[in-house]
Amino acid sequence: MDQEIMSQSEFTTYRSPLCTRYASDNMKYNFSDQKKFSTWRKLWINLAKAQKQLGLNITDAQIEEMQSNVHRIDFKAAQEEEKLTRHDVMAHVHVFAKQCPTAAPIIHLGATSCFVGDNTDLIIIRDGFDLILPRLARVIDNLSRFAEQHKSLPTLGFTHLQPAQLTTVGKRACLWIQDLLMDERDISRCRNDLKFRSCKGTTGTQASFLKLFDNDHNKVKELDGLVSKLSGFTDSFPVTGQTYSRRVDVQILACLSGLASSVHKMCMDLRILAGFKEIEESFDEKTQIGSSAMPYKRNPMKCERVCSLAKFVTSLYFNTIQVHSTQLFERTLDDSANRRLTLSESFLTIDSILLTLINITKNLVVYPNVIKKHVQEELPFMASENILMAMVGKGKDRQICHEKLRVLAQEAGNVVKIEGKRNDLIERVKNDEFFEVIWADLDQILDEKLFTGRAEQQVDEFLEDFVNPVIKTYKKALENVGGNEELQI
Repeated sequence: MDQEIMSQSEFTTYRSPLCTRYASDNMKYNFSDQKKFSTWRKLWINLAKAQKQLGLNITDAQIEEMQSNVHRIDFKAAQEEEKLTRHDVMAHVHVFAKQCPTAAPIIHLGATSCFVGDNTDLIIIRDGFDLILPRLARVIDNLSRFAEQHKSLPTLGFTHLQPAQLTTVGKRACLWIQDLLMDERDISRCRNDLKFRSCKGTTGTQASFLKLFDNDHNKVKELDGLVSKLSGFTDSFPVTGQTYSRRVDVQILACLSGLASSVHKMCMDLRILAGFKEIEESFDEKTQIGSSAMPYKRNPMKCERVCSLAKFVTSLYFNTIQVHSTQLFERTLDDSANRRLTLSESFLTIDSILLTLINITKNLVVYPNVIKKHVQEELPFMASENILMAMVGKGKDRQICHEKLRVLAQEAGNVVKIEGKRNDLIERVKNDEFFEVIWADLDQILDEKLFTGRAEQQVDEFLEDFVNPVIKTYKKALENVGGNEELQI
């Protein structure tokens, strides 16, 4: 039996739940060893191409040999080399050199480990942002459709988690969207502000490259720019230590944790609304089970998952601050092992969150009759000021009206809170002859839409002026993010 279990290696080795349960295949590939080490090889090729262009003795045959082996990575051989060298970059240099004997003398020429390490991280981060942003835009698009559909549906507003003036279901969704628009702006800005480390040498002085080019400073500067351009970046950091500043990682996690905060808030709102039975996420399958003990349960499991994962992302932000603050002088190794976890898991987790949110926001279920019932339970209290103004309009004394309404409202409140019965304030008004002058106007006074202010108009204006322009910028990308990605268990 033990032998049978051990033979199932897939189940006898720890695997991150982010990979087995949540994240998408393309985000998992983005942080895979295959992507990482093939990018190392592409960087060595870009370095060789730039060095050749600037006059070093590098041949087309050497470059072609490297290009033909970019994806042919012998991971087992690299592992064996790393056991000997205790250095991951040199292990891969040796393996690549054995595959490319002609190019071997010029692989990694003048470079330090961070040439491949940091530059690859920046490429992967950029590509990670490029996966995240269209998915975030899809969530915004789904919510904008939801807001438009329900822009005029009155619902209880809440301040301090207590019933307040009415808003509309669509207007509340706009609050969620506005937060996500801020996140889109921050992530886009962070993505576009990314610079390349490029060719800076062991402590950032470019001394090794200066020696290669016989103290020609202009060629070293040109090399830095050429390698950046070949790698898809328009700019490189003007100065670095051994690494690019880990302050950049703080900015990256600030954006991702900001998004995590926004979606946590939104999903908490949805979880409460599900508890009120007003709005809920859909059950994806007729056979889906909400509870092993309580057959009637329809738990907001997807919103709960988002909140759970979001807490993890926000915790990683403080991690990057601690790492940056201990990068003494030109570099310490406090960052290395830590960043292997933090960067990949933050992107994989945000990817998981967005995939879940696409599903949630595409399939929200609204129960207007329950919403109306809750509105009607609170509306009489909210209407008391309107009743007061209507009475004054009919010539009644404001102070007398206020006192009579106060007494009736207190009595109705006791009926609700002590007796557990429905709010009967309006019946009390109708039974008090003092208020007879407005009895015929009560239906109009109690029209729910009179209590939502400009909510409907605000939705129209917000979607037109702020949301649609952002969605338009992702129009082409959204064609490939239809929200049909398989949602993991």
